[in-house]
Order: sequence, then structure tokens, then C-alpha cells
Amino acid sequence: MTEKKIKNIFIAGPVTADFIGKSIQNHSSKKDIGGHSIFLGQIRADKIDGKEVAAIEYTCYEEMANEKMHEIREAIFAKYNLTCMHVYHSLGKVATGEISLFVFTSSKHRKAAINACEELVENIKSSLPIWGKELFTNETYQWKENK
Repeated sequence: MTEKKIKNIFIAGPVTADFIGKSIQNHSSKKDIGGHSIFLGQIRADKIDGKEVAAIEYTCYEEMANEKMHEIREAIFAKYNLTCMHVYHSLGKVATGEISLFVFTSSKHRKAAINACEELVENIKSSLPIWGKELFTNETYQWKENK
């Protein structure tokens, strides 16, 4: 298998609709793709112990996170017949209603793209070393637990 290098997956602030739209549009010239699967992770205004989440501030050790993402990416490419895969995660402050995670998989047939996208999101949530600080409307915070 040819090793596929991962690009930097991190974006400062929220992942914008314009960025997502351009990423999708860039694939219209690829004639061997028959299906795409997309996951968008949006910040919720959860209520926790009577406090409402206003934003999440994401941090990570980028070198370690990129190495782990490379491992995850290679395992997904080995398991599924994908044409391409893109992962973008926010760093910094992302307000409720904004997108913090954009996962985009493409393949010749839809099932590979759908299954790979779902597994990729689960792997990112469970093992990528990214930490989120939930910022509440009352200006307090707590560290987020991935679920």
C-alpha cells in the first residue's frame, strides 16, 4: 500500500460552511467517486448542573495528535476501499451552533464511505488527544468528557 501522508487537520476557530462547501465542490472533478459521507460535529448549548454551555475551547499537542490521526487514517484506508478522506478539527474557541469537526469520506460505492466515516468519527472521539474546555454563559468552565 502506498503511504498517504496526512495534512494538518487543525483549523483555528470554527469550520465554516464556506470551507465545507468548497471542500465538497473540489470533488466534482473526480469521476471515480460514487458516494460521499459527511459528518459535521456542532457545538450544543448543553445545560450542565444548571449552567449553559456557550462555547468549547479546544487544545491539543498538535504533533502527537497528527501522529495519532495518521495511525487512525492508515487503519481506515486499509479496512475500506476509499478514494479519499478528509478530517478537520477546530482548535481555539468555537461557539454553540458552530461546527468543530468536519469528516468527509469518498469511495466508488456509498457503503464504504458511510461505514468508514462512522468508524473514523468514533476513533477520533475515543483516541485523538484533543481536549475541550466547556465555557459556560456564567463565565465558569469545566473540561469536557468525550462521549
